Amino acid sequence: MSTILERYRELHPKSAALHTEAQKTFPDGVTHDIRRFTPFPLYVTHASGSKKWDVDGHEIIDYVMGHGALLLGHAHPQVTEAVGAQLRKGTHYGASHEMEIRWGQWVQRLIPSAEMVRFTSSGTEATQMAIRLSRALTGRDKLVRFASHFHGWNDNVIGLAPAEEVTPSAPGVPGSSTANQIVVPQNDVAALARVLEEYQDVAAVIIEPTGAHWGAIPLEPSFLADLRQLTQKAGAVLIFDEVVTGFRMSPGGAQALYGVTPDITCLAKILAGGLPGGAVAGRRDLVAQIEFHNDLRWDIAKRIAHPGTYNANPLSATAGSTALSLIADGKVHEHAARLTQRLCQGLNELLCKNDIKGCAYGLASTFHTVIGQECPEPRDGFYWRWDGKPGAAVPGTPLEASQALRRGLLNRGVDLMGTGGLVSSAHEEADIDWTIAAFEETLHDIHREGLV
Repeated sequence: MSTILERYRELHPKSAALHTEAQKTFPDGVTHDIRRFTPFPLYVTHASGSKKWDVDGHEIIDYVMGHGALLLGHAHPQVTEAVGAQLRKGTHYGASHEMEIRWGQWVQRLIPSAEMVRFTSSGTEATQMAIRLSRALTGRDKLVRFASHFHGWNDNVIGLAPAEEVTPSAPGVPGSSTANQIVVPQNDVAALARVLEEYQDVAAVIIEPTGAHWGAIPLEPSFLADLRQLTQKAGAVLIFDEVVTGFRMSPGGAQALYGVTPDITCLAKILAGGLPGGAVAGRRDLVAQIEFHNDLRWDIAKRIAHPGTYNANPLSATAGSTALSLIADGKVHEHAARLTQRLCQGLNELLCKNDIKGCAYGLASTFHTVIGQECPEPRDGFYWRWDGKPGAAVPGTPLEASQALRRGLLNRGVDLMGTGGLVSSAHEEADIDWTIAAFEETLHDIHREGLV
């Protein structure tokens, strides 16, 4: 009988050949860190709804969903029709256009913090802009962020802090930049309060409002209210990085779900309906620092400059405004969340039935799995809050087992993002049934190979 790895190679020869070619052009043969996969990633030809098809002709139920950008699924007909019509009108006018206004108005309508909006081309650009606006308004330099939270790859938010320390480091990033970052554990109100009291020059605190890596390490919801109170007391700007959670946790994102409004929000992914696009959406006095005053003392010395060739380009604006109009009533969220809960319940049941350590947990239309590790008892089969001391780490699936899990699922037509995934409104009950069955067969293979 073939191993999981051997079967993966047998099923995907064309992907293997393309990867060999790609390695001559790209580092590791890929164009995104997450797409790096051993022994090679799959190459996809097309996608529709909840599925995509690889170059070897396999149909795959997709839970990567454009790295979280596709709440409506692949190639939603209304979005593709609108983009196609715009494509025939032009891709880039180098000028203002009506659709950018409609797009911005949808953001204002849905996101509680969005008094003003400025579009960027990515989530990384959005976090960079939010931090710059915060530093300019407060006249302070330091940024507080939370351990393991991801905010893109700009110099302001990258790097790891050694154990028991708060200052990170990162290759290629000057120490003068990382010295302005302070890393603290999430869920630890006392630690955050101490930092804000000790450092009087904190410009902003940035957080993924559902916890690190879109909830893989869940945040206690009460922490957000404490965070809001502490930042106001310290005079620091509160930034919600809702690049993943924006428009996904609810039409108004995590801030609407939990009733905690930040000073500024970073958006991308669902925002642009599957095309490139990001935004900062926040308090008027923060975002208005980009405005010209026709006063040289302001315009040259104080104004925050923000060019960007593809900011609010007609294609992204059309896709984004169309997608946001389709999700505004929350019905797609209800459908996706219901399927996500059923998926997690089914996975927890089969782990229990097969006496395999682990669990599945999620929030709204996102889910995560842990295989081969002791986990807390699921609450109603849909556990997502982790009891324990503040800052405690969630048990992680060992690397060898996690790669085997993903390979085994791909062998059976299911693709995860790591060991978790994102459900769209295009997924159906049959997709969940297939996924649970594929998990069970894959877990048997992993157990046979001694990985769990």
